[in-house]
Amino acid sequence: MIRRFGETPETGRKYTRRVGVYALLPRGGQLLLTCQTEPGPDLQLPGGGIDPGESPISALHREVYEETGWHVANPRRVGAFRRFTYMPEYDLWAEKVCLIYRARPVRRKGPPTEAFHEALWMEAADAVELLGNDGDRHFAELHLSSL
Repeated sequence: MIRRFGETPETGRKYTRRVGVYALLPRGGQLLLTCQTEPGPDLQLPGGGIDPGESPISALHREVYEETGWHVANPRRVGAFRRFTYMPEYDLWAEKVCLIYRARPVRRKGPPTEAFHEALWMEAADAVELLGNDGDRHFAELHLSSL
């Protein structure tokens, strides 16, 4: 069973399952994060949905690049969680299954290519407090406790 964070699903509401990959990207005592400015702002671990036919690792590389402009190496899965939420950009109530990886940021190629995303480095301790959802905060806290 995958641990659930956040809101309890509403009885009678239909949720669409969306599996996605998200990355803890440490460098020193900091994490590379993305801030989604619309409809936000919302501070997040970089990542997103896995496209049909795409492997989780390919999706992780693509999503991290789209949301941060960085290339990463050595992704390793560290856990998973799920949460029930409304996704306004898709007008969709979703059961998000979030696969969490740790990877090494190796090179910035440019700015994020995905609209309304800004990459930023933040102290891991601050990220634990400021990330926009309980699951992201939980995995940032696990990372921080491993330092």
